[in-house]
Amino acid sequence: MNIAIIGYGKMGREIARISELRGHTIGLIIDVTNAGDLNQENLRDIDVAIEFSTPDSAFQNISVCIRENVPVVSGTTGWLDKLDQAIKLCNETNGGLFYASNFSIGVNVLFAMNTRLAEIMQNFQEYDVSIEEIHHVHKLDAPSGTAISLANQITEKISSKNSWTRKEGEPKNIYINSKREGEVSGYHCVTYESEIDTISISHNAKSRVGFATGAVLAAEYMQGKSGIHSMQEMLNL
Repeated sequence: MNIAIIGYGKMGREIARISELRGHTIGLIIDVTNAGDLNQENLRDIDVAIEFSTPDSAFQNISVCIRENVPVVSGTTGWLDKLDQAIKLCNETNGGLFYASNFSIGVNVLFAMNTRLAEIMQNFQEYDVSIEEIHHVHKLDAPSGTAISLANQITEKISSKNSWTRKEGEPKNIYINSKREGEVSGYHCVTYESEIDTISISHNAKSRVGFATGAVLAAEYMQGKSGIHSMQEMLNL
């Protein structure tokens, strides 16, 4: 495949490295210094775009790709208030969008476990649930998209929780404790606490390789596809 990489930070460079190892070509690289190069002419020969940019630019980048009939894989978080608009644009243009808050296979297994555990814990209201997430100091958004996804899964299954919050002491919401430390690739832990015991499930990323590999696998999956797709679908979870 001929891949466009939109956002060429540490993740973008790792995606490029893995793409080339898997036999793909990097036909276009877009970063803050050449954002205007994301246009019809430069996208003409691109099979799939992989978008890991910033919350402020993600929707515009995705929209350009969809309008030019280039399927796009996006892992940028912090822009989900415009996700419905992106889905609408896909439907109107028969475009393709693969969105995930986290492309790690391990995290998506955690998502599946989180949903099942929440279904069980709905029957045990003596437990309160919280989420902790830790990332590197360069991460621009907090909480992480992964933590928000975990919280949303829980609120769908546990009727006593309405939403998530970054403030402790709101019993109707799930407290997300976000920390930014050093070069941590990503740690997420869901904890159910009662007076008698604690139940936890967690995922700890050792490097960016798992995230980048998942994004390239998603790009391979999206070649020639339209519609909205997810990791759960790709991994049959």
